[in-house]
Amino acid sequence: MDFPPVDLARPDGLLAVGGDLCVERLLTAYRYGIFPWFSEGEPILWWSPDPRLVLFPRELHIPKRLARTVRQRRFEVTCNLAFRKVIEHCRMVRKKRGESTWINQQMIDAYCRLYDIGYGLSVESWRQGELVGGLYGIMLGSVFFGESMFTIEKEASKVAFVHFVRFFSRRGLQLIDCQVETGHLKRFGARQIPRPLFVSLLNKWTGREIKKVPPGPLPAD
Repeated sequence: MDFPPVDLARPDGLLAVGGDLCVERLLTAYRYGIFPWFSEGEPILWWSPDPRLVLFPRELHIPKRLARTVRQRRFEVTCNLAFRKVIEHCRMVRKKRGESTWINQQMIDAYCRLYDIGYGLSVESWRQGELVGGLYGIMLGSVFFGESMFTIEKEASKVAFVHFVRFFSRRGLQLIDCQVETGHLKRFGARQIPRPLFVSLLNKWTGREIKKVPPGPLPAD
């Protein structure tokens, strides 16, 4: 399950090609700061970009408008009640917008296997019993590796994200990996850090477990 040293990655972040998405390989990859990202028909591509976009929970910025929406409790927010559905919605929404997606069936099955053994985590926003937004990723120790998010109703995924960061930061969450730079996440306070610093933080925090949370409602306060 070995990977090349991450400092051998190309300037665009590509580190390795091939292998599989078995549980052991995926967990090893995340602990080293590596993630899979490839399109349908391509071999599995493994990436470790430098710099790395991260969010430190204590630096979370919530725009005033979004803060008002959170206070209004327009959505019911839950954790780990619909992991597979969240991934499938992330894929579906991108396809409906005409965008390419790395979330193929191979990826869905692989991340559901991680969820089944306690590493996958999803946060869902519901409105009148319908799933209208959410996010998913992998939790290793006190680090969350965010994979994707979707929204069907305006601000539903943002509300889910705020609930997630607030709730888990109180339980010891230290770092959220956002992978690559996006304006959307930078508005929440995410910032880029050098890959060597990112890897050192993983070494420090992926082995530091936080309190487990049973599936169910996720309060923001």
